[in-house]
Amino acid sequence: MTNDELQGWVRDELFWDPKVDSAAIVVSANDGEVTLRGTVGSFREKREARKAAERVYGVTSVNNRLQVRMLDEYGRQDADLRGAVLQAMALDGLIPKTIDARADDGLVTLTGTAAWQYQREEAEFVAGNVPGVVDVDDQITLINAEAKAGDVKQAIERALQRDAKLDAEGLRVNTRGSMVMLSGAVGSWGEHDAAVAAAWAAPGVTAVEDWIVVEY
Repeated sequence: MTNDELQGWVRDELFWDPKVDSAAIVVSANDGEVTLRGTVGSFREKREARKAAERVYGVTSVNNRLQVRMLDEYGRQDADLRGAVLQAMALDGLIPKTIDARADDGLVTLTGTAAWQYQREEAEFVAGNVPGVVDVDDQITLINAEAKAGDVKQAIERALQRDAKLDAEGLRVNTRGSMVMLSGAVGSWGEHDAAVAAAWAAPGVTAVEDWIVVEY
């Protein structure tokens, strides 16, 4: 596939996604690496544009340089924005009360602690959906229960083998304390995301180094 063909496919996918207004998005491609430039109306739209690009066959990485241009009606004072984010998180039963937020000119910083990565991801997702947020800085610390490195490695390898969406033959798992290192190659971004999610789901994991390569 040529760079021009890949650019066209990504542009088509952005246009096809009803959650993304692609009118002000410029796409460039270089040997599978796709860069998104331009403006979108919300942080969620920026996030959805990246997901749309990753769905396209032939994309190996996405450099998301989209800027969030907030509509005047959604502009908020920092205190109001922080309150809206905290209220949204409080209504989500997956987010622990130990997570806090602060706002600075549209940038929301999440702090505090969580026991699991899915709780941290949920907090980031919910905060990013609040009107007025232009970016989210996730500084939440994981305090997951400790587990033996060997047990973590074996548990992740079994989880990778069980996943119907994933061909685990080309993946390698290494552990150092509570950190997991994933390497190898997969055939799509869907497989990549499934592998990373499996690693984060293991008890005792507080960090995942992602060295997985998407190959077509």
